[in-house]
Amino acid sequence: MMVVNSREIAMNILVDINKEKAYSNILINKYLDKNIDSRDEAFIREIVYGVLENKLYIDHIISKVSKIKLKKIHYYILEILRMGIYQIVFMDKVPNNAAVDESVKLAKKYGHKGTIGYVNGVLRSIIRNKDRFLSIDVEDRIDYISIKYSHPKFMVERWSKEYGIEFAEELCKANNEVAPLNIRVNTLKINREELKNRLSKKGIRTREGKYAYDCLVVENPQGIVETSEFKKGFFTIQDESSMLVSQIMAPIDGSMVLDVCAAPGGKSTHIGQIMNNRGIIISRDIFEHKIGLIKDNAKRLGIDIIKAEVFDALIKDENLVGKLDYCLLDAPCSGLGLIRRKPEIKWNRLETDIRDLSKLQYDIIDNIKDYIKIGGTLIYSTCTIEKEENILLINRFIGENPNFKLVSIEDRFLNRENLSTLKQGYIQLFPHIHGTDGFFIAKMRKEG
Repeated sequence: MMVVNSREIAMNILVDINKEKAYSNILINKYLDKNIDSRDEAFIREIVYGVLENKLYIDHIISKVSKIKLKKIHYYILEILRMGIYQIVFMDKVPNNAAVDESVKLAKKYGHKGTIGYVNGVLRSIIRNKDRFLSIDVEDRIDYISIKYSHPKFMVERWSKEYGIEFAEELCKANNEVAPLNIRVNTLKINREELKNRLSKKGIRTREGKYAYDCLVVENPQGIVETSEFKKGFFTIQDESSMLVSQIMAPIDGSMVLDVCAAPGGKSTHIGQIMNNRGIIISRDIFEHKIGLIKDNAKRLGIDIIKAEVFDALIKDENLVGKLDYCLLDAPCSGLGLIRRKPEIKWNRLETDIRDLSKLQYDIIDNIKDYIKIGGTLIYSTCTIEKEENILLINRFIGENPNFKLVSIEDRFLNRENLSTLKQGYIQLFPHIHGTDGFFIAKMRKEG
């Protein structure tokens, strides 16, 4: 295996995330060479995600120790400090001296003589006075939750207002936990029990999902995409909450379906799977490069009824008016249900984004409503927990379009534990309650 400086790679990933507002999963895949040892890869991932998840708390610690204001610290030195503090505070397996020494080495390479002593001094001060510097000395509970669980204050305030402060704290806590890897069994090629047994023989432990028929939760996912089962299209990676979209849609064989914002194709391929690869699925996205992802996924899974094409969801397609049996709008959203998987969302998202996205979502659903036949089904979903993007938007849509009605979805689940709005025609999932990504799904029928 090649010799790598895991901390240096993690530092560069963090710098790029914070400077370019890039997604962590994309950057990690970009930086990680296939020759990197699995232990180095695991260490890099832990550092990157650990710093992102706890950034506000770590910065709170820095602000208590450092005489230099955060905004004045060079971005390389700031990430070196953040990584050092994360190792000292959260990683018991890393000796304090190693955390300091490795941080100083990086400071020598990316800073100057003054920054070397600065990094060494800050980290050793924290080690000597942990109780003092690690405490959160604020009286306001919103501020405390924001710092302790490293969420922007506006998020904690919104969620406390919408759901209550106890709920908000539990949600923030869950957002910092490791999300499980879920896979969707491709029932066109294999059943769930057979796939479970095949993976077990390869040492991959799985258990059945809680709500979705085709879900397996993978307990030790290392190397799962290198298996022959993945390459042969026996399964795809998808969160259980996302699987529920097509499960709730429940399209019948031979239907005509439009997936409005389809990339990378997880829901389109699931719809095709449920339809037994019979019918027509039009899968659209506004970006040309994403169409290839849809085609690649469909090909690997053996689904040939998907027509993937570039199309702007805000443009009216007169050729589809009154033609669709089913239409899925998995709308562009704030993504605040995915913080467990992409913690940088916390720092890249502004409160004004929610209002702007809500307007876009409504413009799209208002544009596509005429595509659906009388008796046809419209599914609206998002990977966020914001009411403004979810049930409030749906209530407005139904209020302005009384020929659309929410329909019960209570027969579409393996079990109904903690699902209270099924008869009302929608669900809102939360990480700390359901163990899934934060997700919203509503099912509507168009009446005459």
